[in-house]
Amino acid sequence: MGTIIAVTAAAGMGGTGLGGLAAYLFRRGTDRTVSVLLSFAAGMMLAVVCADLLTDAIQAGPGLSALPAASASVLAGCGGIWLLEELVSGLQAGAKRGGLFLAGVVMAAAIALHNLPEGMVIGASCAADLAEAGQDGRMMALVIGLHNIPEGMAVAVPLAAGGASRGRAVLTTAAAGAPTVLGAVLGFCLGTMGPGLQMLTLGGASGAMLYVVFGELLPESFRLCRSPAPVMAAVLGVLTGMGVVLG
Repeated sequence: MGTIIAVTAAAGMGGTGLGGLAAYLFRRGTDRTVSVLLSFAAGMMLAVVCADLLTDAIQAGPGLSALPAASASVLAGCGGIWLLEELVSGLQAGAKRGGLFLAGVVMAAAIALHNLPEGMVIGASCAADLAEAGQDGRMMALVIGLHNIPEGMAVAVPLAAGGASRGRAVLTTAAAGAPTVLGAVLGFCLGTMGPGLQMLTLGGASGAMLYVVFGELLPESFRLCRSPAPVMAAVLGVLTGMGVVLG
């Protein structure tokens, strides 16, 4: 459990904190940088989910009912993230009326809330590792860590524009990643309670990641940079993810 917590903390707090620092170091061309990072992370997530998490979910299920049950859990995972997005959108709409600094703080709170199910993905993958002697958990932690970098940048930019110091902005973005650890512990506990719960946890985690890829990362990436760069980054991310899964 100590290793899971350490790996998840590095992915959650380390990823968002690094993004906060990067927002200060690469202020020029930030939109293009964020776009490429988002697309690359989306491509890696898509490869890992389709080639690894979903197959693990189906294999963990009992008999012929595994595919329908896993599919239902994927849809439930998508629906859960959609509801969470609705809540986050409401928070962000209110923040826009409170100035840039407040917008950054609310963005940090929203990302903290968003990181809880992402941590569950890591925990569920680590639970699958116990059954298969694999390294899915560490691989998923790497993917989510990459995904958290642009999220940290999205938090730090309004904080910096609102007058926050670099240290304060980086600490705030790092703190936004802390719920990832709690999610990982919860996902691991659920995933080790038997094949049925492991299947449901992995399926729900897959659905959550698919919603993040198609509902958040790719649309935002193409909004920030309308050029071939994010497209190529996404393709490179898929190839990299497949290499990691099959390597």
